[in-house]
Formats: sequence, C-alpha cells, structure tokens
Amino acid sequence: MTTPVPAAAPADYPGKTLGIVAVILAFVFTLLGLILGIVANNQSKAAGFKNTPAKVAIVLSIVFMVLGVLIGIIVAATGTWTVSSY
Repeated sequence: MTTPVPAAAPADYPGKTLGIVAVILAFVFTLLGLILGIVANNQSKAAGFKNTPAKVAIVLSIVFMVLGVLIGIIVAATGTWTVSSY
C-alpha cells in the first residue's frame, strides 16, 4: 500500500512579499512605503488576489505623512525648533 502524498503548499500571491516590505518601510520611509504599497496592491489586484499588507502600508504611510506635515507646520509656526544659545 502506498502512503498518501501531502498536498503542495499554495504559492504566494504576487505582491505579498512586497506588501510586507511596504508595511515595514511605512514606519521608516513613508513615501517609499506608500509607493511600494501601491505597487504591491496593483500586482495583487492584477492577479486577482487581495493584499491586506499592501493596503495597511498605504494607509499607514498616508497617516504618517499627514502627521509629519502637521508637526512640521506646528514646529515652523511656533519656532520651537530653534537651538537656544546660552
């Protein structure tokens, strides 16, 4: 009697790895995370798959960029970024 052969592991869908990299980069380099997230999402969409990490990277990148712009405006308006000399 032969032993049953286990089923092969399903192949990763296109853009999955790129989506994970985009999530990581969203915390460090927001613009690069946004671009890679969009590319990964488009690759997955073209293959007919949903790419949750890519969508998370897009949202995080946008949120972090908006926060960065707001903080930059507040710092520039209040002048708290200047170095005080004693």
